[in-house]
Amino acid sequence: MNEQKEAALEGAPKRSLRSSLFLEAPAIIGFLSVALFNFFEKTLFTDLTNPVVTSLSFIYLFGVMLWCAFAAVRHGDAIASVLGEPYGTLILTFSVITIEVSLLASIMLHGDNNPTLARDAMFATLMIVLNGMVGTALLMGALRYWEQEYNLEGARAFLVVIASLSVFALILPNHTQTAPDPGEAPFQAGLFAAITILFYIVFVVIQTMRHRAFFAEPKGSGGGTALAREYIPRRPPRGSLAYHVVMLVLTVLPVVLLSEHIAIIVDFGIEELRLPAALGGVLIAVLVLSPEGLTAFHAALDNRLQRAVNVCLGSALATVGLTIPAVLTIGLVTGHDVHLGLSEVETVLLILTLFVSALTFGGARTNVLQGTVHLLLFVVYLAMIFSP
Repeated sequence: MNEQKEAALEGAPKRSLRSSLFLEAPAIIGFLSVALFNFFEKTLFTDLTNPVVTSLSFIYLFGVMLWCAFAAVRHGDAIASVLGEPYGTLILTFSVITIEVSLLASIMLHGDNNPTLARDAMFATLMIVLNGMVGTALLMGALRYWEQEYNLEGARAFLVVIASLSVFALILPNHTQTAPDPGEAPFQAGLFAAITILFYIVFVVIQTMRHRAFFAEPKGSGGGTALAREYIPRRPPRGSLAYHVVMLVLTVLPVVLLSEHIAIIVDFGIEELRLPAALGGVLIAVLVLSPEGLTAFHAALDNRLQRAVNVCLGSALATVGLTIPAVLTIGLVTGHDVHLGLSEVETVLLILTLFVSALTFGGARTNVLQGTVHLLLFVVYLAMIFSP
């Protein structure tokens, strides 16, 4: 089956050089922007008190990085059409997590020490994914198809590990005698990082080898629900598998390189404007999750809810499973403080979200009600940022 899909990919009509350059414009503009901002770094970032220049720089950087991230999703979809699920989703997830960790590292190493940044970014990602993205995908799919079907075993496997890692990483630190702060308890920080990444590795092995069928489209039983079928991108991809792998790397790389510059502006803006500290985590989460959100919404509208579930829950799992080891390691190496425990209000929201998610994915079909509930929880989360 994979050989047939790859042959179809190879046999797609070839693009002209002009159309190829136009299609890969995000990577080209991305690298040109890296060169531009590196050349004018002293002029643009030495003094950020000019609101016009600083605002325009932020808008431009955010736009280019978002454009490159969407281009990365396109190449990830092409790769997924050859490799099938869950490999295509895993590649896409690793790409966006690379972007997220780069942004977190850049902001952590600039300006005042912000020990709660990683925690805020992880919590924002969980709230955006489990409530915002899941709620929107379920609502959009239900409005078009009334009910949708997904693979119950796969969703349960995701939620078991997400719930365990979320509580372990974001709630348990508040109840230990010594917080897992690299500066105060390096052994405990190393233990937290090792256990977290071990959780994720075990899950990936199960997802890609032992129980791969759990994450494939379910066999439909009629009634307008989703049918079992291979993932097919919305537009037939052109170019070889190797081409899309290389271009995926080349579209992600400018985002990583530009993260240092946008980190300076974000850190300055939050400090100078006295904005909620959690807003920095929200901005990071929005940037890295926007492409995956669009992928999930398209999948739900195409009546492929399992693809949407894989993308959404995979993002949430990878964020906790890979970001925690990364930021704790950065803290150990650089001596920066890293605080993981959530506040009481955030803890209640997280537990409620995990509970509702377990109920949502406790049956084989979804409808409008579940999507609406998740979106209402997301609105509450946004309100609590500005009025805790």
